[in-house]
Amino acid sequence: MKVKTILVSQPEPKIENSPYFDLQEKKKVKIDFRPFIHVEGVSAKEIRHQKIDLNNYTAIILTSRNAVDHFFRIAEEMRFKVPDSMKYFCQSEAVAYYLQKYVVYRKRKIYVGKRTFAELSPLIKKYKDEKFLLPNTDKVKPAVPETLDALGVNWKQATFYKTVVSDLSDLANVYYDVLVFFSPSGIESLFQNFPDFKQNDTRIAVFGNTTIKAVEEKGLRVDISAPTPETPSMTMALEKYIEKVNKGK
Repeated sequence: MKVKTILVSQPEPKIENSPYFDLQEKKKVKIDFRPFIHVEGVSAKEIRHQKIDLNNYTAIILTSRNAVDHFFRIAEEMRFKVPDSMKYFCQSEAVAYYLQKYVVYRKRKIYVGKRTFAELSPLIKKYKDEKFLLPNTDKVKPAVPETLDALGVNWKQATFYKTVVSDLSDLANVYYDVLVFFSPSGIESLFQNFPDFKQNDTRIAVFGNTTIKAVEEKGLRVDISAPTPETPSMTMALEKYIEKVNKGK
């Protein structure tokens, strides 16, 4: 069956040159974007219930832009003036770049990993005498606490924001040829919104092994997957699939 419509379970890209827009134009398909999950911040009161005093930490580990936003939001709510001496350990360049929204970059002690948390760990180990705070979501990848424990550093994890299922009730009678997922949370949202979901002719595209596993555990069929050596990105995987099934269009 040919592909004419695609729903991506993420917010619409803000950049004009997104590969999704290129794909839409090139293959003449309709691509809609809709976050299946969203993030909600917890209150300063909830942070205190977690026995977190921001005065006790000399370094912050930031794994995402959400972590950056919610750390500084809580600091403001608690009237905590973040000291100039605070060290920031950012998982990626994208996170470090985003940090500039809140601090003067050149005047701060900022340490940047390449992409994964494992790649950040040597920098954390180098400063093992610091007291680290990990402001994070309620759904933390197990590799993060495991890595920090293995390093033997003084660290504490706190839930600063939560991943929440979005209301998708307006999509109840809307059909798409392809649904695109990037996390197990997206699959969870699909079934919370539509407990009786049947795949039928809908193609499911997934990114990452944990998402593939979540799809299969629900008894669904994975039709398109990324990353692979041939298709390292989701848009490349979609394009390859569309080329195959839309022949003779």
